[in-house]
Amino acid sequence: MTQPSLLRRITDYSSRADPYPLYAELRRTPVLHEEEDGPYVVSSYYDILGLLHDPRISSDAGNLTAPGADELSEPEATGLPPSFIRLDPPEHDRLRRIANSSFGPPHRPHRIDDMREELGRIVAELLDELGDEREIDLVDQFAYPFPVTVICRLLGVPREDEPRFRAWVDPIVTGLDPDSRNDPGAPVQRAAQEARVQLGMYLAGLAEQRAKEPRDDMLSDLMSGHGPDGAMSTMEVLSTAVLLLIAGHETTVNLITNGMLTLLRYPEHLRRLREDPGLSAAIVEELLRYEPPVQLVPSRTCITDIELRGVTIPKGSRIWLVLGAGNRDPERFTDPDRFDPDRGDIQHLGFGSGVHVCFGAPLARLETQIALTALARRLDNPRLVEDPPPYRQNAVLRGPRHLNIAIDGVLP
Repeated sequence: MTQPSLLRRITDYSSRADPYPLYAELRRTPVLHEEEDGPYVVSSYYDILGLLHDPRISSDAGNLTAPGADELSEPEATGLPPSFIRLDPPEHDRLRRIANSSFGPPHRPHRIDDMREELGRIVAELLDELGDEREIDLVDQFAYPFPVTVICRLLGVPREDEPRFRAWVDPIVTGLDPDSRNDPGAPVQRAAQEARVQLGMYLAGLAEQRAKEPRDDMLSDLMSGHGPDGAMSTMEVLSTAVLLLIAGHETTVNLITNGMLTLLRYPEHLRRLREDPGLSAAIVEELLRYEPPVQLVPSRTCITDIELRGVTIPKGSRIWLVLGAGNRDPERFTDPDRFDPDRGDIQHLGFGSGVHVCFGAPLARLETQIALTALARRLDNPRLVEDPPPYRQNAVLRGPRHLNIAIDGVLP
């Protein structure tokens, strides 16, 4: 029986709980090209960092000329233009500047930090709802609903509409799973498509309403266009809102869940966080290196031949950047397989780098710091019920599907 290729072993579900030994094997061939129609896979820290800043690397699928399909590509919401993460400069830069103007400096420098109190209230409410339970699923009962609620508040979704919003998110996120995408006619995909349509119609109506009657929320800012780049079109606003929803939600769910799993495996650091909430920033940064929520960036394309480590990557080829492997590269980090929040240098690839560095990184960081601090303080004697837990199928957005934790109660 033929041994599967290294790339197929990495993407196979059986490797999801611990892909890191395979990443170590992958780094021995820094530019791997195993199959004629397959991608060029880059796994060392410095090579990945260089390519993320290389203008010869494109995020626009229109530049892809290599044959074959890229099974790890995430679908965009049907009927909407590509979000700016799928575009190259200058169009990428225009849309990102507009989005940034309502998300941070210079026009809204305090928007994220001003949400700190609101985030704390949402976390407290979710923990209060656990009541007297002695076993919880951290994903379903906490990590999953938290970022959806946050995105609703950020966009300006009325509180009474948040349950409808969450009901649309569930099938959309489920539809991102690679298994469900193999059959476009499957019930899961039909439900995802219907939810996208309903969500799109709802957001379109809300955006038009905010254009007429602006409020202090992100949808209003996107529709008003105060900066030099003007306003987005309604379709561009919807595409950006869906990007925030899907990319922001998935990243934060995985970061919180992977974070709590890691802290339960390293109880000394969980105890330190409980005693000193000020450690939360360092813990989250090390988590972004040690267990990044986005394991790899597929579907990059080179717009000209590129020479890397003696390998010529032809123009139009698919390139995969394996962030999870780069983050544990011993050429960059000392003792990379050890979780160590006290590292003096954690320049990780957890949020990417370059022009496509994660747009929502400031919010994801703050959400995770507040969430993990509250979990450390309020969960009484938390223990893993199952280790490793069951993981989601997705090899790109890697995280547990469930994380069952036994507790003695929830402290006030």
